[in-house]
Amino acid sequence: MISFYEIFNLFKKPQNMDYEKTSPVQLKARGIPVPKSSCSGCTLCEKYCPTKAIKVESKEKIRFDYGACLQCGLCVELCEEKALINSGFNYVFAFHKEELTIEYQNGDFEPKEYPIPINVQNFQKLTKNKGFNYREVAASGNNAVEYELGASFNNVFDSESQMVRNVASPKHADAILYSGPVGKNMESPLNTAWECTTEPKALIACGSEAIMGGVFAQGKLPKIPDLFIAGDPPRPDVIIQAFRYLMGKLQFHFQKKLKEYKQTQIR
Repeated sequence: MISFYEIFNLFKKPQNMDYEKTSPVQLKARGIPVPKSSCSGCTLCEKYCPTKAIKVESKEKIRFDYGACLQCGLCVELCEEKALINSGFNYVFAFHKEELTIEYQNGDFEPKEYPIPINVQNFQKLTKNKGFNYREVAASGNNAVEYELGASFNNVFDSESQMVRNVASPKHADAILYSGPVGKNMESPLNTAWECTTEPKALIACGSEAIMGGVFAQGKLPKIPDLFIAGDPPRPDVIIQAFRYLMGKLQFHFQKKLKEYKQTQIR
């Protein structure tokens, strides 16, 4: 017998995330820290940053490596002048690791141009219309990324609705996604998984540990990753939007989008 709740759910609004309407900014989340203006140059933020993602060059100039940033908010708490704020900006992903490093001058910066790599262009030709499978390799990380990847398949984030699936074998995969700093004992398994995957293929660094090692030294990689997804760990919606970016379904440029946000929202 059909219950009332089953009938009710037929007409209930779907709870799946609409990735065409989501925003890179979630004000209830910390997101990456950004400077509002110049500072006193006390260097407390640089001294206590766990991953050395901040470099204070002078009162006017400060450099952030958002690939290494954990988005922990410690630098904002330590800044007595309140020159830094938690922006809520979460879409921290790019095809070039260098794009995730920004040098601010008096709290502002000019975005740089970064072309889409040839390998990514070839990957997009394969995956834009049919999606892709990936094999995940947990390379000595803290399992935080694995929790978020698992959540990405629930009925809210629904990774498979975006035609992205996790598979058990690299032989069935179009991409290899790895988490963690790649400890010595995981260098060989990661390399083997990469070699088993057929061309065209992509290597995805998921999480700040995967990009820069986090608080550890980074091990040897099979190649330079094709996609860098920062955060410790990145949220499920951020991971899926990064996948859409890799497939060519999302038009996005990290530095340009962050610049646009600073100009319109941060005073």
